[in-house]
Parts: sequence; C-alpha cells; structure tokens
Amino acid sequence: MMSSPIVHIDIHGGDEPAQHRFYADLFGWQVNAKGPGYALVSTPPGSPDGALVESEDAPGVVFGVAVDDLDEAVERAVSLGGTVIMPPTDNGWVVKAQITDPAGNRVTLIRSTPRDVRQ
Repeated sequence: MMSSPIVHIDIHGGDEPAQHRFYADLFGWQVNAKGPGYALVSTPPGSPDGALVESEDAPGVVFGVAVDDLDEAVERAVSLGGTVIMPPTDNGWVVKAQITDPAGNRVTLIRSTPRDVRQ
C-alpha cells in the first residue's frame, strides 16, 4: 500500500475574526478571506495549506489526505469501521469525500490529481 500525504487542513471555530487574527499573528500564516465563514490559509513551504472555517459545531481540526483512488479509499474506510459523512463530491476545486474514523474524528479524502491537491 502506498503512503498518502496530508495535503490540506481545515480549522473550525465559532469566531471568524478571532480565528483569522490568531493564526496570522501567532504563526505568520497568510489568511485570505474567500467569503463569509471561509478563508484560505497559506503556510510555509513544505507544510500543507488549509482553511479557517466558521462553524457552529464544536471546534476542531480536519486534515485532508490525498488518495490515488477516492472511491476505493472511501470503501476501505468503511470496511475499517469508518463512516461516510460526505460521499465523493466535485466542488469545482477538488474532488473529495469526508469520513469519520471509528472514534468519530473527521478526515477529508482528496483525489490526488494535480488539479485536486492545489490550495
């Protein structure tokens, strides 16, 4: 089995301005607001970029993992005790699915073609 890299991180929180300020000022990350409740985050070279996502749900971090075969990865996750919370979806930027692990942690699976892993 080939190892799959982390290519994206979503950080969820309830106070959008505070989240933007915190990560920009603490780590020097560039925060680029894309609309209400969503901002892209640029981190230093060699680390995954991500997004700050305003969420009324509990705060949390969701990492995105590049996979060669999205459908197979979703099926394998289910066979290993995971749950599908978003089936494979093309959002115009990436083709991705979202699962939970057996403990309930969310993970985004991202089809690993050049178009799909850009941030």
